[in-house]
Order: sequence, then C-alpha cells, then structure tokens
Amino acid sequence: MPIETTVTNRFTIVTVAATAVLMALTPTADAAAKQANPAHPTEATAPRDAGDPIMAIVSIKSQQVTVYDADGWILRAPVSTGIKGRETPAGVFSVVEKDKDHHSNLYDDAWMPNMERITWSGIALHGGPLPGYAASHGCIRMPYDFAETLFGKTQIGMRVIIAPNDAEPVAFSDPKLFAPNADALTAAPARAETLAREAADAAKAADEAKTAATAAAREAATAPAAVRKLEYLKARADAELAFTEKMLAAAKTDQDKARAEDLQQKAAANAADLGAQLEAAKTDAKAKLDAAAAAKDALKAAETKRTETAAAARDAKLALEPVAVFISRKTKKLYVRRGFQATIEVPIEIRDPDKPIGTHIFTAMARADSGLRWTAVTIDDGDDAKDALDRIAIPQDVLDRIAPTAAPRSSLIISDEAPNREQNYRTEFVVVLNNQPQGGLAIRKPASDMVARDWGGYGYGYARQYSGPYGGASYYYQRW
Repeated sequence: MPIETTVTNRFTIVTVAATAVLMALTPTADAAAKQANPAHPTEATAPRDAGDPIMAIVSIKSQQVTVYDADGWILRAPVSTGIKGRETPAGVFSVVEKDKDHHSNLYDDAWMPNMERITWSGIALHGGPLPGYAASHGCIRMPYDFAETLFGKTQIGMRVIIAPNDAEPVAFSDPKLFAPNADALTAAPARAETLAREAADAAKAADEAKTAATAAAREAATAPAAVRKLEYLKARADAELAFTEKMLAAAKTDQDKARAEDLQQKAAANAADLGAQLEAAKTDAKAKLDAAAAAKDALKAAETKRTETAAAARDAKLALEPVAVFISRKTKKLYVRRGFQATIEVPIEIRDPDKPIGTHIFTAMARADSGLRWTAVTIDDGDDAKDALDRIAIPQDVLDRIAPTAAPRSSLIISDEAPNREQNYRTEFVVVLNNQPQGGLAIRKPASDMVARDWGGYGYGYARQYSGPYGGASYYYQRW
C-alpha cells in the first residue's frame, strides 16, 4: 500500500476513533434535547480586516465563542462545553500553551487538534465534534476549521473569559483606569536595554569578585600555618640560645668559653633570624586575612549589585509587556503581573467590603489620544462595572509603578473571588466563579499540587523541570 494511503487511513482511523470516544461520552438524545439551545449559534467572520485577537469570550448558556480584536468581534462559532458533573468552569483565564496536534492519553488518545491550554491541569480550547449541546469533559470544543484558524492567530497570554451567560465587551472610560505616559513609553525600550547591559556587567563583576574572594581566602587559610611553624622554630631557637648561655656561664677553661661563645653567637643569630621571619609571617598573614575580608566584602557588594541590577533589568523588561492587575474582595489584596510574572502584591481597601462586587474585566484595547481605549466585561452578579471601580482605590505608589508604561492588552480584573489554585508562576491571573459549577476543574489536580521527585513517566502523566524568577521546581502534569 502506498505510504500516502497508509498515512491517510491511519489519520482517518484515529479521527473516527477519537470522535467515537468523545461522542460516547455525550448525553443521550433526550438529554441533548433538554440541553440544546433553541437558537443554535453559527460560525461567522466579521466583514472587515481583522487585527490580532485580544480576548475570546465563551458563553456557556449560548454554547458560543466570540473572539475580539481592538475594534470589535472578528470570529464567532458554536462550541461544546462540559457536561453535568464535568462542567467547564466560568471565570477569567488566558492561553498558557499551544499544541497544534495534541492527543490525550486520559481519553483513549482522543485527538484534540489546535489545542490552546488555559489551565495546566487540562482545561483547553480545541477542535472537536459539536453535537449541539454541552458534551465535553470540561474543555471547550470548537469546529475543527475554526480551531485551526484561531490557533494561527492567537498568542500566548490572550485573555479567555468563560461567562455563564452571554457577555460582551462594552466601551468604558474612567479616570481611575491606567493612563500611560508617552515619554515613559518611548524611553522604556532603551531603558530595558541599558539595564540589561548593567545587569550583565554586574553579573560578570560578581563572578570575578567570587574568583578573587576564593583565591584570597585560600591564601589567607595557609598563612596561620606558616606563622605557627615559625613560632615553633623560634621557640626552639630561644631554648637553644638559653642553653648556650648556660654553657658559657658554666665554662671553666678558655677553650670551653670560646666554644660556648661560638655556640651562643650562632644560636643568637638563628633566633634573631627566626624572629624576623616570624614578624614578617605575622605581617603577611594579617595582610592576607585583611585581603580576604576585603574580598569577601567586595563579593557581598558585587552580589548585592548583581541582585539589584537583575531585578531592575527584569522590571524594565517586564515594563514592555502589558500590565495585568487583579483586585480580590475576598483577600482584600491587589496583585500585579506582567509577562506571567508576579511583580506586586499589596493590601487594598474596598468600600463596603461585605457587599458583593461582581467580576469585571477591564481591558485596554488600543491606544487613544487620551491614552488608552478601554472596554469592560461583566460576568458575575454584583455591582455594575462603574460602581465596582468606584469602590476601589489603587494606591498611588502602585499606580506610579504600572501606569506610565501601560499598553494595549493591559487589564484590570475586579472580583469577589480569590486567585484560583490553578494560578502559578506560569500563568496569568486565574479567577474562577465559585457560584457556578466547575466539575471539569474538580476532576483535575492542579500542577502545583503534584511536585515530582525525579524525572520520568508517572502513570498517565509526565514530569517537567522549570526555572522561574523565584526558583526552580519540578512538576507532575496529568495528561488529558
């Protein structure tokens, strides 16, 4: 059989098998009829040139995903979300990984093409069969062609909002939203480059200081032994000199006196020579110990500078990324992330802290004459977006750090919820609505809860080692 035919048949078999497995997990026809939306969503493309996607909003109620660029919606398609008991969680997520040809070994090698992961435990958008109602195990299935188109347009970090009902971004403006500074934005790239060079120079200097401190410590370590040896020899020489002095005093004949005087002179010269060597050794030892102490201080200073310049370079580099801010009524804290990295966490005051505030996502869609053009999306009961924003006051020192370089795709999330367990140093903010079913999350164990002890396979999962700005860690991931 020709190679092309063999590959095609295998591909067809896998696709049919995967589809059969997934369809087997769907509800019965009666259950489907109950879940089906009367107005079935259809695929659509905006009749204009589209920009890069900024956010995708999934409506669990309408079983539809809508993708937005800076100027409005650009793509729409039906979806199939999680079945009862394995519901797709409603909340705020972002794309954390993309895999063009993903297969699951948790669900009989089911094909999940154009997979865009939004939690490390296995919730994702991907191509799949759409029976017309919720049918997945927590993922968001999209039409195969649509998933492929979307995969080619999205970037890691794109916001994914999963709403229990229909939601859409509406134009929003408020003086409390971040207002960038044109001069700071212009200077940011050069500043990041300069600080990166300074950090590299500081790292090199710290390495050189470490080498010098090691050598100085090694030299200083040998000095006391040399002093102790000379002290021992000097003590023996002094004893010999004392003995010759006693011999001279006890001499009776001129011959004995001459012999004793000769021995005394030699002993005195030896003692004096060893005394001079001992003093020189003590001076040298002190100099080496002082040099070692100075080298140690220099190393400490160099390491401090390395740390400070590395942090400054990191912050300058992150300032080139959109800023994401999350304010939680539950924890009464404000969190800031840039490029998936946590940069700020501070307490914050919220007016009427016992009153629900809802969940609102404010997104900077594009630059505008006044700074940035914003939209707001509300996905949970509580205040409306403006009232929610009025109840919080971002500390001025935080605004001074983040607002000057705020760019399109920057965001502010206000929610009653705390950061979800799925959030870690390799995600943006993950906010899950706890008043909505989330069985699809409940059956998955978050990656940060499963620390691997070594490398290799772990049943139906795999281990990976990551190094982040706050240290390295090994994690076990359940495959799905």
